[in-house]
Formats: sequence, structure tokens, C-alpha cells
Amino acid sequence: MAHPHTLRGIATISLFAADHESAKKWYSELLGIAPYFELPGYAEFRIGDYEHELGLIDSSYAPKGATLGGPGGAIVYWHVEDVAGTLAKLLSMGATELEGVTERGHDFVTASVVDPFGNILGVMFNPHYLDILAARTKAQAEK
Repeated sequence: MAHPHTLRGIATISLFAADHESAKKWYSELLGIAPYFELPGYAEFRIGDYEHELGLIDSSYAPKGATLGGPGGAIVYWHVEDVAGTLAKLLSMGATELEGVTERGHDFVTASVVDPFGNILGVMFNPHYLDILAARTKAQAEK
């Protein structure tokens, strides 16, 4: 069991947008799904192999002192199979390139954009992600 102090996994990624409805439509198109949960000013998607939560929040609900309206802070990288293809799709949807396709070594590849709402979105081919997924899939099959 993990120590109670350690970070154990992503619970929810929150992105803020002044135009919440447009952000909801943009992310629905990108992800190919509608939000599974909605409240006024909040929409949540479950995505990926582990059904991580991506929350879109009206920027009027941002924490006091949050810097909004431009990229900043941490970059969350989502695993994708095709970094260049995903980057091209994001750019075609109106995102702005922050960092182009970058080989990081050992088969790790990243890119990042700023979405039309000012949030940084990172994409990455991550062999470690695939190793963990394969190990969990194998363990479940052996049960």
C-alpha cells in the first residue's frame, strides 16, 4: 500500500475557460465524446485507459489569485500513440503551438499547445505508460 503522503495518481485535471460552452464543444470534438457529468459552469469527461477526469470549469469559479488568460504553470502530458498527428489535429482545431514535436530520448516524444481558452495541453508518446498498461492488463487476465 502506498504511503498516505505520496501522490497516487491524477484524480481530476481542471481547465478554466471564460467561454465555458465553447470550451465544452471544443473538448467534446477533440475527445470524440460528450461530458459524462455537467453542472452549470462545469463539465467533466472521463478519458483514456484509466478514465482520468478532465474538468472544464467556467473561469469565474477559478481559485482566487489564479492566473488566467494565458499559458502558465505545469504541463500535463496525455499519452497518445501519434504525437505529430495529434499535434496536427490540435492545431487544425485552433490551438496554438507551444512546443513542437520534441524527441526526449529513450522513445519519449512530446509536444504541447495552448488551447483556444488559454490552457496548456501536452501530448506525449510514453513507453512507460504502455508498459504499466500492459502489466495491469496481464495481471487482470491472470485473475
